[in-house]
Amino acid sequence: MADTYSQISIQVIFAVRNRESSIRPEFRDELYKYLSGILAKKGQKLLAINGTTNHIHLFFGMTPTICLSDLVRDLKSDSTLFINSKFPSKFKFSWQEGYGAFSYGRSQRDTVIRYINNQEDHHKKHSFREEYLSFLKTFDIEYDTKYAFEFFED
Repeated sequence: MADTYSQISIQVIFAVRNRESSIRPEFRDELYKYLSGILAKKGQKLLAINGTTNHIHLFFGMTPTICLSDLVRDLKSDSTLFINSKFPSKFKFSWQEGYGAFSYGRSQRDTVIRYINNQEDHHKKHSFREEYLSFLKTFDIEYDTKYAFEFFED
C-alpha cells in the first residue's frame, strides 16, 4: 500500500484582541513553549515562533492529516486558557478572531525563519498593520480592511 508524502510549510499570524491584553514579557517564553507543545502533540513540526506584544508568528511544517483552521482554533483557544490560568491579570487575555496563513516553498524556509526571529527589529520600523497588509498584498489575497484585524498602532 502506498504512503502519503508531503512538504507543506505554513506561516500563521494571529493577533491579541485588545491593547490591555498584550503578550507580556513575563509569559512570552512560556507561551511559545506551550504553543510549540500543541503543535508537537498534533504531529506538526515547528520551524520558528516569535512575535511582539500584540501578535505572533508560527512557522511550521504541516502534515496533510490535519485541517489548518482546526489547528489554529486549538492553538488560540488552548493558549488563551493557559495564559488566563497561569498568568492572571485584571484584563482577560484573548486573541482576535481570524488569522493569516501563508505557504512557502522549501527554498524559502531559511528566509522566513530569519524574518520571524527578527520580529522585534522589524517592528521598530514597521507597525503590525503595515506588516500584515503587506503579507496580504504580497500573496495577492483580496481583503476588505474592515474585516482584517483590529489594528492598534505600536
